[in-house]
Amino acid sequence: MRALLFDIGNVLVTFDLRRGISRLAERSPLSQQAIVEVITPLKEPFESGRMSEAEFVFRSMDSMDFNGTKEDFLDIWCDIFALNEPMALTLATLPQKLPAYLFSNTNGPHLRYLLERFAIFKHFDGGIYSHEAKCMKPADGMYEQAIARFGLDPAQTFYADDLPANIATGKRLGFVSYQYDPTDHAPFHQALNQWIAS
Repeated sequence: MRALLFDIGNVLVTFDLRRGISRLAERSPLSQQAIVEVITPLKEPFESGRMSEAEFVFRSMDSMDFNGTKEDFLDIWCDIFALNEPMALTLATLPQKLPAYLFSNTNGPHLRYLLERFAIFKHFDGGIYSHEAKCMKPADGMYEQAIARFGLDPAQTFYADDLPANIATGKRLGFVSYQYDPTDHAPFHQALNQWIAS
């Protein structure tokens, strides 16, 4: 059976980390660059499921001497996303309904925020997320989990992602892989509809 497998960030939604860092700096004595240096080494273990949400939040807030509550921190941490309007239109006007799955390096707070705030996610029937999978793209393990959980045939699965390394793994494993550019949506729209019609 044909299926869709979509990354989230810079595919379904865009994001601006600078917005979050700027707002965090308003609540911290540290500079924006210093906050980046605090957050960066925590982000990968958090998104790969090797660090709990509670530990990530505590260590982040403590390291930057954050002036506010856990809820304040998470509000800023999550409020970095915007809907990719052309993608929303494409998904709303597909000529036929196909099983569709999310496939993202992400974390619990971001995922909850996205699923609650953006109606575009109603098109999807589930997903593989790095913090739950305990591994991250472009490692094969993420793709193997998607294949196993959703019964995907890579040759019959249209995979969209914005990062070249992730697309390279997708191609090597046999997915119909499209490197998405959020600043140039029209070629994607055409490619997806041609694939569906083929």
